[in-house]
Parts: sequence; structure tokens; C-alpha cells
Amino acid sequence: MSYPPLDPAGARILVTNDDGINAAGLEALTEIARALSDDVWIVAPELNQSGVGHSLSLSRPLRLRALSERKFAIEGTPTDCVLFATKHLLADKPPALVLSGVNHGSNIADDVTYSGTIAGAMEGCLLGIRSIALSQAYTRGHPVKWATGVHHAPGIIRDVLSVEWSKEAFVNINFPDVVAASVTGVETTRQGHLGFGGFIDERNDLRGGKYYWVGYAPEDMEPPAGTDAAALREGRISVTPLHLDLTHETMRRRLRDALARG
Repeated sequence: MSYPPLDPAGARILVTNDDGINAAGLEALTEIARALSDDVWIVAPELNQSGVGHSLSLSRPLRLRALSERKFAIEGTPTDCVLFATKHLLADKPPALVLSGVNHGSNIADDVTYSGTIAGAMEGCLLGIRSIALSQAYTRGHPVKWATGVHHAPGIIRDVLSVEWSKEAFVNINFPDVVAASVTGVETTRQGHLGFGGFIDERNDLRGGKYYWVGYAPEDMEPPAGTDAAALREGRISVTPLHLDLTHETMRRRLRDALARG
């Protein structure tokens, strides 16, 4: 099953993120969306939700705060935002396109399983909407180059929407840590693997009690050609189609044969 090509001009676009309603990346994505259509709605988390993955709030109520006629903050996750907007706020005319981001930092390789930005697009896909996640790589201590995505994203999104679109897929776009003029190209990539590099940082509070931070330091590996990580390292924009079926077919066949023998 697939969707036909979509011309975004005049289409209803839902913008969300995981960095929160006040994030600079949300402003960048709103500018990108408004370059595509004049029917843009923003529903984003009230607070930063980085790393929440595809989580849904089931044990607490959602509270909505209106900032303007088409901009709202929700005390919840990116998944909550997309679900609320599609099934309640915009139920009379659901969005034709979900844009999630622009994330403060890349979402590539193993990171996609943790990312709230990816989850916003994933939820849109589950709800039957073409969905795209966008992220901007950066170097700690240096300004984030939001203008790179603002410059390149509208054209890329139009190209992505010009093809037949599988209903089981969504798209993950990552911009390299270079200014717009220094981008070396656009590459259709596959999800890579970098190694998570998570660790626990133990500290002591003022009363001698211990507390802990979850830290993240990905391994500095040379990524294989054709992967999202390799494209970013070489200054290219990475466009990766992802899908929701997590079944590992080779392992499934091995298990089927083993269980049949048993």
C-alpha cells in the first residue's frame, strides 16, 4: 500500500518536535513548513522531551496551552502531540504531512531508537500520514547552523513528496554541521551503526547522598559508505527512509526452523 505523490502547496502541515515549544529548531522548522504551505499548525511539547522515544502518556492527563491561533504547547511527549493534533485538535481536517524537528543534534544510526524527534514522525506514520523527521548536526561549543536546514529543506521535502510513498515508511533527514553553501550534496542513505556509548555518571549531593546522570559519548568509528553517519561526516545531507516493521527476517527463519525441529 502506498500514497500517491503530494504537492505540499496548500496542504495542512503539522509541526512538532522533542526539544520543546521554545526551541530554536522549532522556529526553523516553522519557517521551512511555511515555505511549503500557508496551512501550518504547531503542536509541540511544553518542556524538552529529548530521548523519550516513542512514549505515550497513559497515566497522566494532557494539558494544552494556546500560544496563538495555530500554535499550541502540550504537557506531554512528541507522540502525544501528534496524536492529540490528529485525533482532536485537527480532527475535522487532519494534516497531510507531519514534520518533526528540527532537532538540536543529529538523529542517525542507533540514536533513532531513542529520539523523540523520530517518534513524532513515527506516530504520524502510524496514523496514516506522510511524516518526516529533521535534525541538525552540530559541534558542542559552536553555534548551531539552523540556516542550513532552512535553506535546503523545502526543496528536499518537495522532492521526497514527489514520489510514491509507502504507507509503512517515514523519512529521516539529517543536515551536516556546515553552512548552507558548504553542503556537498544530498544522499539517500541507510541507517548506520555507531555504538551507543552510554554511561552512568555518579555524583554526590551537598548532604553526601549519591545521584546519577545518564551520559552519552558515541564511539568515534569510521562509518561505512552509504550510511547516514558517513554522509554527515562528508558534508552531505542524509535522507533515510525508515519503517515500523522491526522483524529481523534472517533470525525469524532460523527460529522457525529450530522450533519446527523441536
